[in-house]
Amino acid sequence: MSSTAAVTTPPRIRTVALIGNPNTGKSTLFNALTGGRARIGNFPGVTVEKKLGRFQHDGQEVVLVDLPGTYSLAARSADEMVSVDVLLGRQKEIGTPDAVVCIVDASNLERNLYLFSQIRDLGIPVLLVLNMWDLTAQSGMTIDLDQLRERLGVPIVTTSAHKREGVADVKAAILSTADQKMVPPIRLFPVPFYAEVDQLAEWLKTEGIPDSPEFLRERVLLDVHGETEHRGFLRLGDKFGDVLQAARKRLADAGCKVPLVETKVRYDWIRRQLEGVVKRSTSPHQETTSDRIDRWLTHKVFGLLFFVVLMFLIFQAIYPWAEPAMKLVEAGQELVSETIKSLMPAGTLRSLLVDGVVAGVGSVLIFLPQIVLLFLFISILEDCGYMARAAFLMDKLMTKIGLSGKSFLPLMSSFACAIPGVMATRVIENRRDRMVTILVAPLMSCSARLPVYVLLIAAFIPQVWLGGFIDLQGLVLFVMQCLGALVAIPVAWLLKKTFFKGETPSFVMELPTYKWPSPRIVLERVVDRAKAFIGEAGTLIFAVTVLIWAAGFFPEDHSEQFGLQNKIESAEEAYDSAAKPLHDRVREISATLIDMSRAPNHDPKAPEFVKLTSELAQNDLQLKHLTEDYQQQLEPVRTQENEVSAELIRRSYLGRAGLAVEPVFLPLGWDWRIGVGAIASFPAREVIIATLGTIFSLGGDVDEGSAGLISTLQSATWPDGRPLFTIPVALSIMVFFALCAQCGATLMVIRRETNSWRWPVFTFCYMTVLAYVAAFAVYQLGTLLFRG
Repeated sequence: MSSTAAVTTPPRIRTVALIGNPNTGKSTLFNALTGGRARIGNFPGVTVEKKLGRFQHDGQEVVLVDLPGTYSLAARSADEMVSVDVLLGRQKEIGTPDAVVCIVDASNLERNLYLFSQIRDLGIPVLLVLNMWDLTAQSGMTIDLDQLRERLGVPIVTTSAHKREGVADVKAAILSTADQKMVPPIRLFPVPFYAEVDQLAEWLKTEGIPDSPEFLRERVLLDVHGETEHRGFLRLGDKFGDVLQAARKRLADAGCKVPLVETKVRYDWIRRQLEGVVKRSTSPHQETTSDRIDRWLTHKVFGLLFFVVLMFLIFQAIYPWAEPAMKLVEAGQELVSETIKSLMPAGTLRSLLVDGVVAGVGSVLIFLPQIVLLFLFISILEDCGYMARAAFLMDKLMTKIGLSGKSFLPLMSSFACAIPGVMATRVIENRRDRMVTILVAPLMSCSARLPVYVLLIAAFIPQVWLGGFIDLQGLVLFVMQCLGALVAIPVAWLLKKTFFKGETPSFVMELPTYKWPSPRIVLERVVDRAKAFIGEAGTLIFAVTVLIWAAGFFPEDHSEQFGLQNKIESAEEAYDSAAKPLHDRVREISATLIDMSRAPNHDPKAPEFVKLTSELAQNDLQLKHLTEDYQQQLEPVRTQENEVSAELIRRSYLGRAGLAVEPVFLPLGWDWRIGVGAIASFPAREVIIATLGTIFSLGGDVDEGSAGLISTLQSATWPDGRPLFTIPVALSIMVFFALCAQCGATLMVIRRETNSWRWPVFTFCYMTVLAYVAAFAVYQLGTLLFRG
């Protein structure tokens, strides 16, 4: 007797690409389809974010690839080429897509169908989604969908993604479209163009490339100096350029001049398809509510004034509103650290947990409140439609340094913290602009530099009034806060002239209709950014913090330090045990005396009141003697522990590095101790305060307002007795910290955003050289002036 086991074939998983112009609601639709569950990373070798999501419909599973917003498939860089590579199945980790979903703004079909016409040239099954359908009806526009489907030859569905309307229809249409066969591309260009495309295919065969996709041959002819042409040069050399030049000349002679021919033929085709399909009940030039608002918000005076006030309010809000959450993170970090200290004696493991692991996690989470708030504001401005206007207003100013208006908000964000500023560059579609903005964002004077300025200004800059109106200390602080932004202007200009050559792109952006932001969409965007920061950049920041701890801890024996720490903690516990009953009794007596003094007919000479007053005085005296004895016994132990800690950090790998590079820092007026402080502050600039406290035997608990630290720095000397810190030295340190890349967290975020170690290394190197040269000039010039 035999039986045959039934073999079931698992259902096929379809891969579908989602593409569309910026501001068409593409990401909103992606989140609506996938439920906000997406896997985010970067495509190999480029800065473009890879966003993959999944959804199921009628038991069928679909992998959805969210491609970057773009107006065209004419790729100008490796980043822009990603979309083309995905659509052609040339990204191995994604494979060949079964279909493409092209999402367009239903109220602006003529502009949006340009990209659609290029996608049709691929021959892939296409689903056209007309989004913002509700706004189309409100504007008095009607679209004959049946006629449009017939003319374009593709399935069409409508949706209002921000309201989650039509999402189920889109899912069903995606499945049916993905099961279609490849469709023949539409042929829009004159016959000579396709003849040149075929002739190019024959030439490529002679060069050993027999299977070049027709779409790429078309693009290489059309996109002068584009990424497709660049790749051809890399593979075939100058002879490829000669062939292209000859082909383009023949096309020009035939009245088919590239690249102008593409714009003409595509828009001519689009107008023919829309003729009689799109109708308006009102004149297309009739003023809408958005037009009336824009008369004010895009006005060259009132619009700019509104923008400045809005930005001021946003950035005034970010830090104060984030501060309670940041303090909560710090309190939580301190609570965990104290708990660990109470559970285990001082030792290597406890140091690793407290100073490495807990400090590392804290250094990640401390940035989260600012990131969440910044992206909350950005998401609200984007969803309501104002962000496009803000970029339009600032474009003229930013163009002067080779950037676009979209660079302004990320750079402004970096004044609070460069990390959210770098992450905010995702709103910039142009790769060159985005990269330059990322590379200059760390020059903005973030809040972490402020403690360094406050300490050194309080200690070494005289508190004098210039002309009776300007405080010198305030003036120096203002200059330090502005220095990075001023230096960023020539740096951005140089970057655009060297590493990121190319004309500043013309400002092309549709101004979407104003609408109330969707709380769900805003929340999804904020959560996405927070998860991306914690999951990817956060791990790198944590690793850097632990590595810096290890460099400052090893290789010396810490047993003496641990013994002193345990002795201090034992004394603190004994003091707390002895003092607690006295403190409790003092509070109890004080409360009773207050109640008695408030009673009617209170008599201060009453026996009970006198007795309690006497007991209170005795307890206060006992507490005073107990505290004095405790401090006298503990002071020498603390001093010894601080001295041992200072010696240990001097002999650590970190201290040895400081000693090794002392000759490098001597021209800046620094000794090895300042050098160690600069190196130790790599995880975060403000760490230099605690490091200087440790090096100068004051302990790591000091802050920028500590009188003891200020006094110690003022009295510090070189071995020959000369003062270590002078006004030129203080200024050189402040200038160095204003311009250097002493923030490992920012560099790790740059690594995450650019998907390459090249750019964080470049950022660190150029900013360090810049900071060194500026600090050198300030110190040397300052020394000459003060000698004179």
